[in-house]
Amino acid sequence: MEPLPQKDVCQEPVFQELFFAHARHVRNFLYYKGANASESEDLMQEAFLRMWRDCAKVPFEKARGFLFAVAGNLFLDAKKHEQVVLRFQRLQPVETQEDETPQFQLETRELQDRLEKAIAQLPENQRIVFLMNRMDKMTYADIADHLDLSVKAVEKRMSKALVELRQILKGI
Repeated sequence: MEPLPQKDVCQEPVFQELFFAHARHVRNFLYYKGANASESEDLMQEAFLRMWRDCAKVPFEKARGFLFAVAGNLFLDAKKHEQVVLRFQRLQPVETQEDETPQFQLETRELQDRLEKAIAQLPENQRIVFLMNRMDKMTYADIADHLDLSVKAVEKRMSKALVELRQILKGI
């Protein structure tokens, strides 16, 4: 029996097939890591551009792994750059509604900061499950399918995330 012909990532139809199969997953992966929606989109596109640039070196079977590895590295580079920029820039004041009291605005901002810090302190696997469930309204079964885990593993990660958040918020 003849082996099946290898798909060439450098061929435009094959590249498009990979894009349509994996773009949404790569974008969501970046979002769950902590990128905002537009940053996730930009980094996902950059990962695909790099795969196109290096298509001769990327076997079809390894394309998905290549995309996720490149996307993860791009995210880390972006976060490092963001930290450098924040050292030299002041944050712009948040626009507020006129009917909110300054006290309410302050408390709201403080609560938002506490929640963001607490979520950021979660271990990555717990943070991803927590955000997929609470932000994307995904069921545990959907999360398990997406992350190639069992539903029990997702339940355990979510349980640990909630316990961890409670402990972190008590300490902040």
